[in-house]
Amino acid sequence: MSRLISKIFILSIIMISCNLFSDEVHLNEGQFAPDFTLFDQHSRPHTLSLYKGKKVVIYFYPKDDTPGCTKEACSIRDSYDDFTNQDIKVFGISYDNSETHQQFIQKYKLPFNLLSDSDKSVSQLYGTKGVFFPVRKTFLIDESGKIVKIYDQVSVLDHGNDILRDFNTEKN
Repeated sequence: MSRLISKIFILSIIMISCNLFSDEVHLNEGQFAPDFTLFDQHSRPHTLSLYKGKKVVIYFYPKDDTPGCTKEACSIRDSYDDFTNQDIKVFGISYDNSETHQQFIQKYKLPFNLLSDSDKSVSQLYGTKGVFFPVRKTFLIDESGKIVKIYDQVSVLDHGNDILRDFNTEKN
């Protein structure tokens, strides 16, 4: 009997924990992207609404200088001339601080800004908040500020090309 009570207690704790840490926010394509201000690797603020009139990529990733995150960032870096030519602004967002972002950018010669969501508030807004790391997810935002594409599953090796393809498909 006590083993059964122990199992029920453990299951209850697990269920409560899952509810406490689950992402209650669920954004959809066609919605306006929630506005935010975060600081980059140089402690400069970036406010999403100030980029209205431009296409914007916001990609949430778990951690600087980890294998999957490095492949994803380098995939975008390798296509960055095409992003620039199409006037697409790119922001990577993680919980890492500006110093870690600086090191990651320098090590891999990343040409775009990485933003620090240390209080996890923007990750909460976008439904990417995880306990220790943000969930890997990307949002494509059009010139009017609407979300036109959400990647719940990301191919880290081809992500740059996937984003460019989908932005180009969107305008046709």
